[in-house]
Amino acid sequence: MADPFKSLCLRKPSHVDLHGIDPTQRPFSVGDKAADRERLVQLSDRLLTLQDRFYAARRHKLLLILQGMDTSGKDATIRSVFQIVDPLGVRAVSYREPTAPELARDFLWRHHRDAPALGEIAIFNRSHYEAVVTEFVEGLIDAHERERRFGHIKAFERMLTETGTTVVKCFLHISKEEQRRRLQQRIDDRDKRWKFQESDLETRSHWKQYQSAYGVALGATASPAAPWYIVPSDSRSHRNLMVMEILLDVLDRLSPQYPPGLPGVAGIRIK
Repeated sequence: MADPFKSLCLRKPSHVDLHGIDPTQRPFSVGDKAADRERLVQLSDRLLTLQDRFYAARRHKLLLILQGMDTSGKDATIRSVFQIVDPLGVRAVSYREPTAPELARDFLWRHHRDAPALGEIAIFNRSHYEAVVTEFVEGLIDAHERERRFGHIKAFERMLTETGTTVVKCFLHISKEEQRRRLQQRIDDRDKRWKFQESDLETRSHWKQYQSAYGVALGATASPAAPWYIVPSDSRSHRNLMVMEILLDVLDRLSPQYPPGLPGVAGIRIK
């Protein structure tokens, strides 16, 4: 069976040039935005069923990692893809600058703390990859330390997968022009201005450095057990649809089933 994600999925270490990957493409689109949104609604019912079985079976753990430049749509992806899923079995964690207790420990400590339990889907909105991208671009670590951390990350993800966690990593890939448009929308919309920070412009001024650093990180940490999916995200509707398709593909392969229940339970009649 053909792999529909093949051209946008990294399953082994490789050189990654994000400039050569078109963020405007829509390979999973079924038409215009309205059609994509309708398709997402249809697939949501399937995700709800699979996630309910996943939660009931308590046999697997799933970690979804969302990374991307500012405005790439990490928050919106979570809201759209998981809009009707039972919140009891899903947990989203949004990472900001490390707190004092977190800084007093190794850089992976907080992420291991937040890893999923049996039957749970955990979503990392940003993740341990900030420690090898943002900190590198900002000059907080050098190339040698970045390579050392790549080794720690690969070992961490290997440990997770070997102990029952399916790791799915999505890079939400947008163009610089699309980021400009979305940042301007935040400024122009009174209800969204709270999202805009002066640091957004500072980060944007280092666009090339971030794209290069992400390319290196994706290429260095891709593996068969913890692949990277590059999600073209200039189209919000396509971004949401592709992440949904990735999750459904992963859950279909895990094939969660409801537990059989107590022996003889089918014959019980309540009086």
